[in-house]
Amino acid sequence: MVARLVIAAPASGHGKTTVATGLLAAFAARGLRVAPFKVGPDYIDPGYHALAAGRPGRNLDPVLVGEERIGPLFAHGAAGADIAIVEGVMGLFDGRTGWGEYGSTAHVARLLAAPVVLVVDATAQARSIAAVVHGFRSFGDGIHIAGVILNRVGSDRHEQILRDACAEVGTPVLGVLRRHDAVAAPSRHLGLVPVVERAAEATASVEALAALVTASLDLDAVHAVASGALPLGATPWSPSTMDPVPGRPVVAVAGGPAFSFGYAETVELLTAAGAEVAVVDPLHAETLPPGTKALVVGGGFPEVYCEQLAANEPLRDAVFRLAAAGGPIAAECAGLLWLCRSLDGRPMCGVLDAEAEMTPSLTLGYRDAVAVADSVLAPAGTRVAGHEFHRTRVTPPAGATPAWAWQPGTRDGFVHGSVHASYLHLHWAGEPSLAYRLVAACA
Repeated sequence: MVARLVIAAPASGHGKTTVATGLLAAFAARGLRVAPFKVGPDYIDPGYHALAAGRPGRNLDPVLVGEERIGPLFAHGAAGADIAIVEGVMGLFDGRTGWGEYGSTAHVARLLAAPVVLVVDATAQARSIAAVVHGFRSFGDGIHIAGVILNRVGSDRHEQILRDACAEVGTPVLGVLRRHDAVAAPSRHLGLVPVVERAAEATASVEALAALVTASLDLDAVHAVASGALPLGATPWSPSTMDPVPGRPVVAVAGGPAFSFGYAETVELLTAAGAEVAVVDPLHAETLPPGTKALVVGGGFPEVYCEQLAANEPLRDAVFRLAAAGGPIAAECAGLLWLCRSLDGRPMCGVLDAEAEMTPSLTLGYRDAVAVADSVLAPAGTRVAGHEFHRTRVTPPAGATPAWAWQPGTRDGFVHGSVHASYLHLHWAGEPSLAYRLVAACA
């Protein structure tokens, strides 16, 4: 089984992404085949992971796909790799609200039988760091914290105090990052700016992280920790669940800077279901790919590119015509906004009789949803777990058929003819029939 480890922290902001991305790039520079993973529903960090590793960054989220699929999805994504790096989410034991540690980094580490390396921001700490490390090591069953990486250390003297403290509780220090060593990446209202929006700068950032990690961490010791992972014994997940739909219908998938949120498994599932997948960038393409029978539009930042999307009238018309002709369209979050009549007053595709606008408030969280009506994605009554993450609002007309319902009495999205659109982000590996049903609807 592939060598593997989980990069965790006591809380968000301690430097997990810096360390995980730097390790991926540093090991890749050594000639190792590295497989990147991210715990939770995050779309942006896996883009940096993919840039560092040279292969898709994948998500491991027990809430969205079920804990029984974590090992198989890991084995699928790590096939052929020498080492896998899994970046955690929030604090080590922070899971879905109200569910204990379910969905947490600790939960995934346990499911993968993977050792954990704890990244700790040592700002304004001295010997007390031993209490932090000891507390995390002793809390929670089945979690093996194999070492720590100290971040934002102020001086040689500070480093020695911290190292001595960690030695008191028998925890190896695998590396030290100084306060002045930070590699900046720009961010905005939903996190870091995605790689696809800043390719050249992101490449330079990843190269800088590789150099930083190589100089600051004991890579041999980190590799030894990963190599000590126990056998996993998981059968790799396969996107092929039933006979493919005949005819190889073309399914266009929106991509590019405006629609960069998506899971690698979505395209794999569509392909296995019999589709010929063609990526279309709505910022530049004026037509859908030749022969397009269906369209999938994921999440992203249409509000950032509102003017360009509005200006691309030929593509907006093509999407409108596809929907009018009964072509299946599945859209979530940013895709929902694009299908509306307008976004912040700018014209969008007009497929849905609704207006969209930015808001100052953040809507965030997991949702246990049930399909309200039959659609190209799912029959009525289908139950899914999804995730909401946006700062926008869509005002539907009276009488519109919602896509999903969840407690307490919430209705979300639209089912309109062959269109299924909502705010809910789904990981289709958790319900592979979604892809098959969409491709089958192309007939």
